[in-house]
Amino acid sequence: MQQFIVKTYKSSDKNAWNSFASKSNQDTFLFQRGFMDYHSDRFQDFSLMVYKKDRLIALLPANTIENILHSHQGLTYGGLIHSKNLKTIEAINSFKAILKFLNEASIISITLKELPSIYLHNPTNNPLAYMLFKTNAQLLRTDLHSVIDMSHKSYSNSRKEGFKRGAKSNLRVEESESFDLFWKDILIPNLTSKHGVKPIHNLEEITLLKSQFKKNIRQFNVLCNDKIVGGTTIFETEQVAHCQYISGNADKNELGSLDFLHHHLIETVFKNKPYFDFGTSNINAGQQINEGLLFWKEGFGARSIPQGFYKIETENYKLLEDVML
Repeated sequence: MQQFIVKTYKSSDKNAWNSFASKSNQDTFLFQRGFMDYHSDRFQDFSLMVYKKDRLIALLPANTIENILHSHQGLTYGGLIHSKNLKTIEAINSFKAILKFLNEASIISITLKELPSIYLHNPTNNPLAYMLFKTNAQLLRTDLHSVIDMSHKSYSNSRKEGFKRGAKSNLRVEESESFDLFWKDILIPNLTSKHGVKPIHNLEEITLLKSQFKKNIRQFNVLCNDKIVGGTTIFETEQVAHCQYISGNADKNELGSLDFLHHHLIETVFKNKPYFDFGTSNINAGQQINEGLLFWKEGFGARSIPQGFYKIETENYKLLEDVML
């Protein structure tokens, strides 16, 4: 146990953190510090780095609120970030070292949100569920991500009809380097009128992130007579095209604009991706599902994969001490 050392992240560790994250088993640019730190004023960062002797073997993106550590609340997902070939005993000892370190720092618990399985380069190297079991983790919430396995695509009749309406309306899909039209004309008005909320990222923030992750953050608009009628913001990784924002104007059903747009993305732009992720349809902290939204996503052949949210008491590091016989 003495050979596993846990340190809190500091800005001078940025290059080491980014290099490790980019080569890890977890396929997502969200764990790069350029993405994590754009909203550093909102969160008290308490990210952790685990070393075996002098070798960095794991990361935990996180922030604190009082005496509770959270999987970084500015990110959609989290968990233990490790290499593609990290051995099980090293993963267990890393997690044990993290819990013990936090316990000694008077952090009483971790709220951990899972990384959906589609983001794993090597899905056979994911011992987190066992570690949660051994530490008596409490399941707080489960969200369902609607994901298309692109080797098994299918379309319902309603989605086919929507695409045909879009074609008859002479809709056109255009990738844009700017988010202005979609944010100002579609996304913000829709979220404000329907839900009384704003996008998680304001226009300045998403523009900043785009400048740092040009290949990963992409905006696709659908136009009718050169006027924007809908759009989707995609967060792209090696394995997954994820819809971060989807929104259309009041004519979206009549025009078939969102069906037309997503058919184009699935069949043309991201046809070689293993997965297309529409995100969740959960509301009220996961307790309910927006049935209409889920129905629309599943019309493209998407089906549900779970993302769990867990609470672990840090004193339960002791429960990992007798695992290996």
